Amino acid sequence: MPLTGTHIAYLHTCHRKLWLFANGIHMEHTSGMVAEGKLIADTTYLDRARKYTELAIEGIKIDFYDAKNRVVHEVKKSDKVKQAHFAQVKYYLAVLVRNGIDQPSAIIEYPKLKQREIIEWDNQYLADATLWESQVEIIVQDDLCPALVKKSICKSCSYYELCYVNE
Repeated sequence: MPLTGTHIAYLHTCHRKLWLFANGIHMEHTSGMVAEGKLIADTTYLDRARKYTELAIEGIKIDFYDAKNRVVHEVKKSDKVKQAHFAQVKYYLAVLVRNGIDQPSAIIEYPKLKQREIIEWDNQYLADATLWESQVEIIVQDDLCPALVKKSICKSCSYYELCYVNE
């Protein structure tokens, strides 16, 4: 199974969400929060599609890649799961390096917060990516869905109702 940035982000957010997603249970289409995030990404930087390339490689899809400067641009609605955003982008960078792109970097933008995070290349990302790929494989190949772990971010998750149906 080719891994996507979503797999890596979910690994760093919630193993249950990762397992459900990887096993074909997709709830993002029912979420107003996800729709709002897509709207922000689509309407904030209107000239991005003209300036940058969409890049699909090894299962990942980077919406805005500046090939000239080797910069991934990632737009996020909120910084509530910042560690997942960083992991996702670091994974993208590792995939780029594995495919011959030298010293890529990334910018994570939070337009609603008027914040930007710059991620410079670090060779450690290659080892991190390999570890994360192994961790994802272990979780998603398990026959049983991981147990619910209640977190503060659950209420804004697209899987909330599915996870909390019996609560």
